[in-house]
Amino acid sequence: MPTFDVGIVGGGCVGLATAYQLRDAGLKIIVWEKEAEPAFHQTGRNSGVMHSGIYYKPGSLKALNCIGGREEWVAFAQAHGVAHEVCGKIVVAADETEIPGLEKIYRRAHENGLTLSRKITPEEIREIEPECAGVAGIFVPYTGIIDYRAACVKMTEILRQKGHKVIFGAPVKALKRQTDGYAVHAGNETYRVGRLAACAGLWADKIARMDGLNPEARIVAFRGDYYRLLVPKVRHLIYPVPDPDFPFLGVHFTRMTNGETECGPNAVFSFKREGYSRSSFSFSDAWNALSFSGTRRFFAQYWQKGLREYQRAFSQKLFHKTLRRLVPSLQANELAPARSGVRALALAPNGELLDDFVFIETERSVHVLNAPSPAATAALAIGRQIAEKILNKTNS
Repeated sequence: MPTFDVGIVGGGCVGLATAYQLRDAGLKIIVWEKEAEPAFHQTGRNSGVMHSGIYYKPGSLKALNCIGGREEWVAFAQAHGVAHEVCGKIVVAADETEIPGLEKIYRRAHENGLTLSRKITPEEIREIEPECAGVAGIFVPYTGIIDYRAACVKMTEILRQKGHKVIFGAPVKALKRQTDGYAVHAGNETYRVGRLAACAGLWADKIARMDGLNPEARIVAFRGDYYRLLVPKVRHLIYPVPDPDFPFLGVHFTRMTNGETECGPNAVFSFKREGYSRSSFSFSDAWNALSFSGTRRFFAQYWQKGLREYQRAFSQKLFHKTLRRLVPSLQANELAPARSGVRALALAPNGELLDDFVFIETERSVHVLNAPSPAATAALAIGRQIAEKILNKTNS
């Protein structure tokens, strides 16, 4: 069998960042990605934002890794010519009812050390974003945009230049524990690795079970749809105040590194883990999610808001109405349907959403069970953490 010191499952930003952080550790590394290219799923289909870290509980893995990871991405992009810009964003309260939520975000920003974030008046909102309207806002100068797919391509190039293997079209089909590591059947080949890092995103729970683990949480997929803005109405990034009773940030305006502006995403249950259209369906994926008590309890808690999200998913008119709360001049014919993404949410059996990054470890493996947003922003920092865990296992 081909033999490696470390095997990494997943060629998205977290898997490749883990390999990248191990590149000079004197280990022989292999990365398996089931698709024909890197960053094909969550990494390459997100909004391309380098988040600031203003939303996350101080001291949480999300907060610490988001802030550190963002700084590492900027340095990486500058060093390797990856398209990016630290352009800043505004969070806007559309009416007085959203002021308490805005104040909470402002306090959280300063608790997380983002002290250059500042409150802005309606007039200042207009100065920054002439088409945007709100009763109050926050300007967050730390937020940026980056081409995550290009960054993953660059990490792949660097890893291969260092003599490591990154193999595409190689889904991991089986793991078998051995006394000195694992036998991994990926693609049409079987490999022997001493240590394993699983960064499988939408399939994280399945890979963990291949390893003999039995995590209580289960991955449930939620699709997010985007629209493309056809006219130049947005200069930076415009976010709403998140609904405190719904675990998503809400649809927003995001300027991309290619110069286009996208609006979205919403958040609707997906009947297929990799279902990128409204009609995507997989019986096994749907049954896996809907037969799980956590999914049913999550739906019971959020069914009214979830229903509104579904209505908006099938109605450009409703999507447009939501966006006009932030940009009143937006016309329906200034939007065009664009791409979709699917995010992996880890639900506990009681229906609670796991709110932080979650790792599960064995003597010779590290599994990233939960890596929701801001995982892309935090990827290099998460990768460093996983690399340290792997090195400790290698040296033990």
